[in-house]
Amino acid sequence: MPSTQTETPIDVPEVLGTEHLLLSLCNSVADVLGVTTKTRIHYSGMVQRITRTCLKPDVGCFVLFDGGFSGLVILNFSSHAALELYQSYMINMGMAKEDLASSYTSNEVSNVMGELMNQVLGDFTGKVRRELQTDITQSQPKMLSLNKQVILSVDANLDHPEARRVTFYTSRNNIFYLELAVDRTEFIQLYEFESQPVLDPDALMEQTKAALAAGNTTADAPTSSGDDDTDELLRSLGM
Repeated sequence: MPSTQTETPIDVPEVLGTEHLLLSLCNSVADVLGVTTKTRIHYSGMVQRITRTCLKPDVGCFVLFDGGFSGLVILNFSSHAALELYQSYMINMGMAKEDLASSYTSNEVSNVMGELMNQVLGDFTGKVRRELQTDITQSQPKMLSLNKQVILSVDANLDHPEARRVTFYTSRNNIFYLELAVDRTEFIQLYEFESQPVLDPDALMEQTKAALAAGNTTADAPTSSGDDDTDELLRSLGM
């Protein structure tokens, strides 16, 4: 008679690789650019497998990162996409449109695009820390404005690189591209854990202000009492 004993199911560990990193990075690009420019940024549901990453016209920006894993991130903007994002960001910051640069080759445009990429990578490194429980550091973003067809390759010194390209669209349907190159790697979950919550900067500021206000109120009380005691002592001495 066959045995009726049931086998205990074996938990299969979750394995995360390049596509997970790419998806997290795409979400960081869409979220950060969307919030800072108050526009809708979305990306294609298809990803390209490419053999190398390149800086291309009209505005290219790249960042190297290292630590738990190594890689390279490149954003290649068309002139229209770069100007749209730059102007939307500056107007959102309170600048008048007539005071803004009108050419994508302006240093001001490059500076703003570099700052936006810095914020994107900061958001991405935070996700890596929370979701993958490892740490990466990034280099200072480098910008390149080109008015001619020039393609530059960036050497990231990767041992076994994997490269991907994703197409992004602005709210006016201007196009830019994200390229990611990383060493081939996998993250295998060893045990269940909860990701750390995302900190809200506005909420932290409000908590800090409330704590400072409470501290000042507490500090003022004994000072006032001490002054009254001193005055009473001086009066008792006839002073």
